[in-house]
Amino acid sequence: MTNGWTTERMPALDGRTVVVTGANSGVGFEASRALASEGAHVVMACRSVERGDDAAARIRDDDPRGSVEVSELDLADLSSVESFAEGFEADHDELHVLCNNAGVMAIPRSETEDGFETQFGVNHLGHFALTGHLLDSLRETPGEARVVTQSSGVHERGDINFDDLHGEHSYDEWGAYAQSKLANVLFAYELQRRLDASDWDVASLACHPGYADTNLQRRGPELADSTVRLWGAKAANALLAQSAEKGALPMLYAATVPNVDGGEYVGPGGLLNMRGPPEVQRSSDRSYDRDLAERLWSVSEDLTGVRYDLEAAIPAESG
Repeated sequence: MTNGWTTERMPALDGRTVVVTGANSGVGFEASRALASEGAHVVMACRSVERGDDAAARIRDDDPRGSVEVSELDLADLSSVESFAEGFEADHDELHVLCNNAGVMAIPRSETEDGFETQFGVNHLGHFALTGHLLDSLRETPGEARVVTQSSGVHERGDINFDDLHGEHSYDEWGAYAQSKLANVLFAYELQRRLDASDWDVASLACHPGYADTNLQRRGPELADSTVRLWGAKAANALLAQSAEKGALPMLYAATVPNVDGGEYVGPGGLLNMRGPPEVQRSSDRSYDRDLAERLWSVSEDLTGVRYDLEAAIPAESG
């Protein structure tokens, strides 16, 4: 248990560099603001530089101890992911924390620039490629660096349909979302196993925000042009959701608390794990399936063309 952990208990982050994807709104924005307030230099990785600049200006208005910068990153385009990583490594010597936060939820079927179903492509494959491109920066940073990957409680309903990963034959928007969020947790755990096997001083964790009031819930109904669903999402957010500021706490906990263990899953500890202070939790049974994780890893490398310079995980003992 974390005993009501809040940002007031965050350690000083002076001299640390953090990348947050999807940093211009919602949980990503609140996390960026909190990290900068404690002294971190936050690279706000945003698809829209204009919206990113507006968000950065709001953070600077708070006069934080740290600093922010905006860099373009479109997770739906692998060439943009590679360009972002190249630009980051050219301008920065260290990367202490990578927060794989950005995502899309329950949207009508569409495809990324590389032909992936958008939810799987953005939520999982884009972050898989980004982490791989930034792995050397994480490894070369003195002290323990961290990768924190944002999932969702909906991952518990997910499965990985390798026969139809991109929903070309049958598509359900919530099923695709659950698949992508399960992929996030499988990736976080498999990355930790491979980091351990390679003896790298980098920790990989997964987290989820619970039910947080963000634009995420409204995007799907807007794209589907469904007024009824849009009003339903707004009403549910008003009645049930916690604020985006509180939704950012699990990611901030995973990113900053000293001596946290890699391979953990952090989420709100209150009602149905939808709200409340962060705590270390157990994810779904399927998320601990090592064979599933290894197969997803191999497929992700093939689809993105990004290969990790890491040893394969040590096989689990049988019996």
